[in-house]
Amino acid sequence: MRKITAGLFISLDGIIDNPQDWHFPYFNDEMGAAVNAQLATADTLLLGRETYESFAGAWPEREAAGGADAGMARALGDARKIVVSHRELTSDWRNSELLRGDLVEAVTALKAEPGATDIAMSGSPSIVRQLLAARLLDELHLLVHPLLVRKGAKLFDDGDPIPLRLLSSRAFTTGVLHLVYGPGELLSADYDDAKVHLEQQD
Repeated sequence: MRKITAGLFISLDGIIDNPQDWHFPYFNDEMGAAVNAQLATADTLLLGRETYESFAGAWPEREAAGGADAGMARALGDARKIVVSHRELTSDWRNSELLRGDLVEAVTALKAEPGATDIAMSGSPSIVRQLLAARLLDELHLLVHPLLVRKGAKLFDDGDPIPLRLLSSRAFTTGVLHLVYGPGELLSADYDDAKVHLEQQD
């Protein structure tokens, strides 16, 4: 079974909207290594339409320009890119295809395909929400910025609780926290269970 990982830039108040407007001051070698590590283990990208169009509008040109980020651009271009959209693709970015049929059924089949590499997601918050709810997402990488953006779309919406388990955490020198979560089990306890952990007061 192939593993699906998702990586997102997120503010302390849960905003994931327009990260290009606020996250670049926090992008350093530590964050670059974290982003590269999450994407480097994958030969397949699963992307929402908006994220795909943003990538397709930038990375092919960066690859052609041959700058410092050309290696990343080439790797993204070489990867198989599966796009979740109700509209046909208009980009000719190589190795791109539409995901057909029901999202949960199609992703379940995708995870079952043979292969030793991961399936990576970057951005694509609406797809992340659906895969979390369906318990199909194996790792959620959150790069939590020490910033209150205070406006814009948030990653998590209203609905039933989705339990997660912390797999790893690391603090960068910029104050960014790299938190990696996997599926967890919903816990059950009440105040009587919790109060035994309170310090006894004289």
